[in-house]
Amino acid sequence: MTTTLKSKLKDDLNAAIKERDELRSSTLRLTLTAITKEEVAGKEKRELSDDEVLKVITKEAKKRREAADAFAQGGRAEQAEREKAEGELLAGYLPKQLSDEELEQLVAAAVAEARAAGAEGPRAMGAVMKIVNPKVAGLAEGGRVAAVVKKLLQG
Repeated sequence: MTTTLKSKLKDDLNAAIKERDELRSSTLRLTLTAITKEEVAGKEKRELSDDEVLKVITKEAKKRREAADAFAQGGRAEQAEREKAEGELLAGYLPKQLSDEELEQLVAAAVAEARAAGAEGPRAMGAVMKIVNPKVAGLAEGGRVAAVVKKLLQG
């Protein structure tokens, strides 16, 4: 029987509690809570697929990065470090992110495809994003993708 990502998180949480690893246990607890919250959202309770769990973990990791930036700008280095550590811990559960070169190649192919379909200039942004988003889902952050698309459409 294959283990789901959610059950792996639960097992890791139990291990972290036994090892008295406060950072890991609190981070995993918060992430599992976010997953549960997502499961009970809507009209009826459901079990999330691994892909949906990955989306929740991605969202949580992004929250940690943004919080770390905010704390760093606010002069609260200790809190920023903790948020950064939590974000790195969550990143360990996510698929490896695309390098800048790999991302640029995928976007360049999508731009060529959009141009072949008749989309030109800055207005082609939506068409290109529609083509490239399914290919990079979970492998690159939306902001990074949008920046590369914008750069390639202008240049």
